[in-house]
Amino acid sequence: MAGAFEAFGPEALKTVDAATFREAMARLGAAVHVVTTAGRAGRTGFTATAVCSVSDQPATLLVCLNRRSRGTPALRENGVFCVNTLAADGQEIADTFAGRTGAAGEERFKVGDWMTLATGAPVLRSAAVAFDCRTIDVKTVATHNVFFAVVEAVHIGEACPALVYHERSYKRV
Repeated sequence: MAGAFEAFGPEALKTVDAATFREAMARLGAAVHVVTTAGRAGRTGFTATAVCSVSDQPATLLVCLNRRSRGTPALRENGVFCVNTLAADGQEIADTFAGRTGAAGEERFKVGDWMTLATGAPVLRSAAVAFDCRTIDVKTVATHNVFFAVVEAVHIGEACPALVYHERSYKRV
């Protein structure tokens, strides 16, 4: 069944229902990232698959985060974040930052070995790659905020298999 969404004009956009969309998205394999931030609003992080390259000149990427997420205010106020792309053995870190272990806030950083680069956002040493970013724009789209950021520094980890999320489970690629 189609749903409606008010958008760019007087006509409603027709979309698939949320349950169908979620099921379809479960079939879309995606790299697993832990997005972290630190600054005046504190240090926090969350697990995400909604991360995408935007441009290489200047190096820019985007991260999508539900507006109701506990991490949203800190991510917005701090103005910096790091996208830590997890290696295949990073499931414990992914679960911790997804809230599956019960750890919250600062307690989540007890898992993993952390450092900082240019922005001060936490960088996971064991990440396959980490993008240290400064937010340049935030757009609100439906239930999410889309954070656009320039990449100020990169930490390239050892070559290794990556962790992906596909059909509601972790897989190695």
